[in-house]
Amino acid sequence: MSASLDSLYQQVILDHAKARHGDGDLPHADAEHHERNPTCGDEITVRVALEPGTDRVAELRWQGAGCSISMASASVLADLAPGRTLGEITALVGEFREMMRSRGAGEPDDERLGDAVAFHGVSKFVMRVKCGMLSWVALEACATGLAAA
Repeated sequence: MSASLDSLYQQVILDHAKARHGDGDLPHADAEHHERNPTCGDEITVRVALEPGTDRVAELRWQGAGCSISMASASVLADLAPGRTLGEITALVGEFREMMRSRGAGEPDDERLGDAVAFHGVSKFVMRVKCGMLSWVALEACATGLAAA
């Protein structure tokens, strides 16, 4: 990856950490899940509301505290999740997890992952992977619970 692309991705993470999309409560949520990273203390609660009568995400909101990576990752996720079905969410989380486990290898699909590709560089730092995954794991638990209901 080029230095300029790395710099762009770092800026995306910083921008999302500052202007946290989806940060806040969702009183009419159909599902919620709380995750905590015991290693660093980051924590997040993800709430999901579905479009009535469907398995399509209408809104994702979250509340949390932690490092810029975990907060930026939740912000990116809040932009990506709405409009997707629970099956599409599960596939998206799987793709993000695969990228985060890559240790910087390969090229992620920016068409599918959007701004989440910015975390490809984070995957090189094993201790930071859990920070980037925190909200995604919480969303995965919401999707699994909703699909089982």
